[in-house]
Amino acid sequence: MNESDTVKILRRDALAAADEGVTERGRTEGAEEPSTSFLRPPYTVKCSALTVEPVIFLAMFSVAMNGPLSTQYLWDRISQDVGYNGSRTSECTNGSAPPDPLQKEVQTLTAQWNLYINLGGFSVGLLMVPLLGSWSDVAGRRPVLILPCVGLALQAAVYILVMYLKLPVVYFLVGRILCGLSGDFSVILAACFSYVADISDRQSRTFRVAILEACLGISGMLASVIGGQWKQAEGYIKPYWLVLAVSLASVLYVYLFIHETILPDPGAKLFSFRHYKSVWRLLLTGGSSSEEGGRVVRCKLWLYLLCFFVVVTVHFGSKDLLVLYELSSPLCWGSALIGYGSAALHLAYITSLLGLRLMQRCLADSWVALIGLISNISGLVVFSGADTTALMFTGYALCFLYMATTPVLRSKMSKMVDPSEQGALFATVACVESLCSLVGSGLFNSLYPATLHFMKGFSFLFAAIVLLLPGGIIGSLQCLKRRQDHMNVQVPQ
Repeated sequence: MNESDTVKILRRDALAAADEGVTERGRTEGAEEPSTSFLRPPYTVKCSALTVEPVIFLAMFSVAMNGPLSTQYLWDRISQDVGYNGSRTSECTNGSAPPDPLQKEVQTLTAQWNLYINLGGFSVGLLMVPLLGSWSDVAGRRPVLILPCVGLALQAAVYILVMYLKLPVVYFLVGRILCGLSGDFSVILAACFSYVADISDRQSRTFRVAILEACLGISGMLASVIGGQWKQAEGYIKPYWLVLAVSLASVLYVYLFIHETILPDPGAKLFSFRHYKSVWRLLLTGGSSSEEGGRVVRCKLWLYLLCFFVVVTVHFGSKDLLVLYELSSPLCWGSALIGYGSAALHLAYITSLLGLRLMQRCLADSWVALIGLISNISGLVVFSGADTTALMFTGYALCFLYMATTPVLRSKMSKMVDPSEQGALFATVACVESLCSLVGSGLFNSLYPATLHFMKGFSFLFAAIVLLLPGGIIGSLQCLKRRQDHMNVQVPQ
């Protein structure tokens, strides 16, 4: 059997996997045949197009509702501890009032606790993401989909205990570390993207990934509005019960309805350095499917990973600061407005995908990514000087295409590697994404309190300047590609 026959068979098996629930490339010689009950869930979803979309929707709902609520709870608890009893309201009604030193202390402490909690969870997750992502290539996708959803449920349960019993906020760190040990939301993303890669061919994969991205936006938008309104009406505890219920529902959905796409190897070990080596091998070789030289492919892969790192770091870091920025004077937003603002930011997932779909008709993917960066930069510049509600929502409106960059980067990296390396690639991207969360939280939560005395919105201006780096790299690579294509056309065959 020659190589072309093998490729055809693999592609046909990948297409058949959507119905059969197993991809042939997951088989290993001599491996014991796993039980049918493990591969087939108790129930089957009637809609064949519906697979892991509800999982990513429910998980994102949990994460998007938890983020703003935990920051606001930290603000309220720290305000009680330092004796800050509402002078924020008087500053909002009297713009000429001098800044309250207690409010500045509350802002600083809240930013620091956000930093500690995020550092604890993300540093643990940084070790677990490549481990679980690569393990899913041999142990199957279902266990790696269930485990982080359980972690999100444990985190919500710990937060509920802290609120019920008025425990010290340091216990938030315990819940965050438990979630990190299960892989955190980054592993859910990696597992869902890998699952879609298993059941789709090269032509339909972009559309399936786009559906997952849309689920992120719709879920985050709904969670932000519901969480803000519910917290304003009934406090923190009842919304967190919903976070717990949604996390458990995602576990139940995976167990009942998700087919396995990889034949598990009974001898696969979770705690093995082999999983880290597979990720590192991909970075060293640059993938094996490209016709270009390995060195060129490796260089491009690293450059696109650098662009992805910078863009996602800015996304995570600026998103953490938006709630703090809106809570304090001169904006002094309440829970409802914070929810609307977060919903507007998540709405950009949908508008970015619609814009990407339209722009792809007449522009190359790289130019679409650059337009997304311009949208992001313009919104951040407006945020840096916003002192009214109208200006803040103007910034949100300008960010309507800011999520068009990351899908392009994911697609470009995916096309550089072989189909058998997709799992390792998504584990690598998820690992980088965890590192982005770690660096973004650490950098921006440290920068914000350090620059309050001379420019409150300096962190957003700094983020806008940093985004010029990936813009330059993407533009340069696209210009080099166009030049190379032009030279190839001129060379006689």
